[in-house]
Amino acid sequence: MNHLTTNGEAGMSLHKQKEKLPLEGFNGRGGNSVLDGNNGRSCYENCGEKDIAGSSSSQPDVVCKKAWQHKEMTFQDMYENQNLIDDDDDDDDSDWEPLQKVVKWFCTNCTMVNFDDIVHCDVCGEHKESGILRHGYFAPPLLQDANLTVSEMETKERHEDGTSQNSALSSSTAIGFDERMLLHSEVEMKSHPHPERPDRLRAIAASLARAGIYPGRCYPITAREITKEELLMVHSLEHIEAVELTSKIFASYFTPDTYANGHSACAARLAAGLCADLASAIVSGRVKNGFALVRPPGHHAGVKQAMGFCLHNNAAVAALAAQASGSRKVLILDWDVHHGNGTQEIFKQNKSVLYISLHRHEGGKFYPGTGAADEVGTMGAEGYCVNVPWSRRGVGDNDYVFAFQNVVLPIAKEFAPDLTIISAGFDAARGDPLGCCDVSPAGYATMTEMLNDLSGGKLLVILEGGYNLRSISSSATAVIKVLLGESPECELQNVLPSKSGLQTVLEVVKIQMNYWPTLGSSFAKLQLQWGMYSLENKRKQMKKRRRVLAPIWWRWGRKRLFYHLLNGHFHNKRKSFG
Repeated sequence: MNHLTTNGEAGMSLHKQKEKLPLEGFNGRGGNSVLDGNNGRSCYENCGEKDIAGSSSSQPDVVCKKAWQHKEMTFQDMYENQNLIDDDDDDDDSDWEPLQKVVKWFCTNCTMVNFDDIVHCDVCGEHKESGILRHGYFAPPLLQDANLTVSEMETKERHEDGTSQNSALSSSTAIGFDERMLLHSEVEMKSHPHPERPDRLRAIAASLARAGIYPGRCYPITAREITKEELLMVHSLEHIEAVELTSKIFASYFTPDTYANGHSACAARLAAGLCADLASAIVSGRVKNGFALVRPPGHHAGVKQAMGFCLHNNAAVAALAAQASGSRKVLILDWDVHHGNGTQEIFKQNKSVLYISLHRHEGGKFYPGTGAADEVGTMGAEGYCVNVPWSRRGVGDNDYVFAFQNVVLPIAKEFAPDLTIISAGFDAARGDPLGCCDVSPAGYATMTEMLNDLSGGKLLVILEGGYNLRSISSSATAVIKVLLGESPECELQNVLPSKSGLQTVLEVVKIQMNYWPTLGSSFAKLQLQWGMYSLENKRKQMKKRRRVLAPIWWRWGRKRLFYHLLNGHFHNKRKSFG
């Protein structure tokens, strides 16, 4: 869910950055989520992402708040400190008007900056007075229904969903949530609100409440803090102690974008504890499936390091808790837009846990830079890491579902897991400021339904990333509805991948078929599909070239020689004889 430094220095200690970091401002998963490090454009324009290095020191590497006291120049500072230079020739200042202070506001939905002369976010269109934290994604983004009362909204939602908020707890779907996780937040806001913020959980919880799902149709799991002994199965002692140390510090940072306050260690223990208990409850049959509404996220947290907004690896803790409860084999499917480098590191030598990730990669230029197709596992566990690395931004439903059909499901069925865990980041969703991809709520619901047939329906969904509140709340609600037994609202039919999507899937299958024989038949079909795709493109290019270079009527008359020369006919004939 986050980024490496642009120079790729992965082992730089945070102690060496104390003098430098206060001048850098906020660096999100894409480096600076407002300005790109290459050309200064917004992430929404080109999604260029800086890299941020995590600390590799074995000692607790925490930067105290004193290192962050430097205040960045704001518009207000510029106004108060600017020097007005008068023109010597202009003695008459009767038409002079005082400069107006520039007032800015940050969008509640996507955190992007806007100025006071507009009421709708320039990026996502959300109204300045958005009610998304009260009503979830049911709140009108443009306030065109501003006069709609809460009671009317609830009535409308019950009619659409067919349920009441007071419906009996008849479902076997469990939800893990605790309000103490909302206390984990960045103490001092830099030039921009941090995208991993408590409002993420508030928006999802509001959406579930308005839809009558939770509380209502789901069974609540009581939260507990994970024990040190359980964490030691995943993380090193040094890492656990480093996270615990933050509870004694007002504000601290593991990496420039991975913050902690005095409540963060407790929030991380609660998140991991909820995931462990949900996994155990599903494996034992007490509940059928579950959704862990937790933060801080976890899939970037490795054996020894916290990074990418993540402190403890919740999915890894859940997988080992499931095995302790009787599961022999566990599948972790990670659809967060960033590669789960921490999860891969933890299980890369483990044949009892299959890790599959679909993520933006772009040749290693997208954070965290790991997750290439040829990263398949080590030390006898080759094939138990499967990476589907997208080569571009903007990947949508068709490419994801196509990858599920040709990579995820064939391998998962051959592996035959006893429990399936989804590392469910919703930052590949349409409108996300960091992911810049195009997956819809229906796409997430479809992928969930495709996985629901594995493991006898034993499915645990764990929240990871996702930073557009409207996207994350609508997508999470769509996924939970599938867990409750509903079908996706929109069926995806006639799935055709993009050219780059087909190329990525073909590359992955070619590598993974060495470890999963079931992919052999798929590889032949994909090769045929790629050949037909290439042939069709070549025909289109030839037609376009002929249409542009020479009119068809030049074939006849005195211009026929020019027609053949411009369309390369003579050149092609000479080449074929050579």
